[in-house]
Amino acid sequence: MNTNISSTRTGGRTRIKTTLWTTVAKHWDLYLMSIPGLIFLIIFRYTPMYGVVIAFKDYNIIQGVMESPWIGLEHFRTLFAYDEFPKVIRNTLVISLMKLVFGFPTPIILAILINEMRHVFLKRTIQTITYIPHFISWVVVGGIFIDLLSPGSGIVNSFIKALGGEPIFFMADPGKFRWVLVLSEIWKETGWAAIIYLAAILGINTELYQASIMDGANRFRQIWHIMIPGMRSTIIIILLLRIGHLLDAGLEQVLIMYNPAVYDVSDIIDTYVFREAFGKMEFGLTSAAGLFKSVIGCILLVCANWFARRMGEEGVY
Repeated sequence: MNTNISSTRTGGRTRIKTTLWTTVAKHWDLYLMSIPGLIFLIIFRYTPMYGVVIAFKDYNIIQGVMESPWIGLEHFRTLFAYDEFPKVIRNTLVISLMKLVFGFPTPIILAILINEMRHVFLKRTIQTITYIPHFISWVVVGGIFIDLLSPGSGIVNSFIKALGGEPIFFMADPGKFRWVLVLSEIWKETGWAAIIYLAAILGINTELYQASIMDGANRFRQIWHIMIPGMRSTIIIILLLRIGHLLDAGLEQVLIMYNPAVYDVSDIIDTYVFREAFGKMEFGLTSAAGLFKSVIGCILLVCANWFARRMGEEGVY
């Protein structure tokens, strides 16, 4: 009996190995194309995980990572006892949720509008114009918005003054600065994000549209009952990934555009980590803050994926 079990197990492993190598041999070109991406992930995503141990050590540059003494959860206790940390968490969540609520539907709407255009040249031109800002660095985008919203010479305030209003200092007004962050990210990333939704729209079976026309459906009903449901799986996956990055409010954007006048509403986890790490050389404390953010993001992703699967969607895994 034991011999039969051993033979069965050996045969099962052999079949698995045979199937694996058969699959690799059949799709060798796809696996070859994935190698640069895997190398990138290993170098820039998995290798830096070695530095996570700094969060549990009294890190000293001279002693190095391995020789620095262990201090357990002391950095986390210090982090949670920090007077500004609740404000930093609140700002991060508020800014991220605003970007999610107002920024997530925008590329979906843009993709639908571009798809509905019948003039091919105009369609391609608008698509190109909308995704070009993605390739502009936040340094340039920040400068553009600072100039546009300048109370003295900005075009927005010039228009407000032409209508008889008083100029508004958008970049120093705590009540308006978060909206500047949201709108600038929408302007920069909407066109690029719309590409994946356009691809999802093109993957919808055209026979569904023809059948709906036979049933008397107008274009709006085709969008609502065919196009949007056809994009549902793509929308769910992108939403899950966005939820997993809920604590990533945009370091580069905030760092370039904020100023002391709006610290109370714009200081996020990433800017706090940047300031403490390179200003006070508190690498252990900032590693603890980064690890905290990553763990929370992972938990949010797992919970959101579980909920999506309970609702009958595929999820991300």
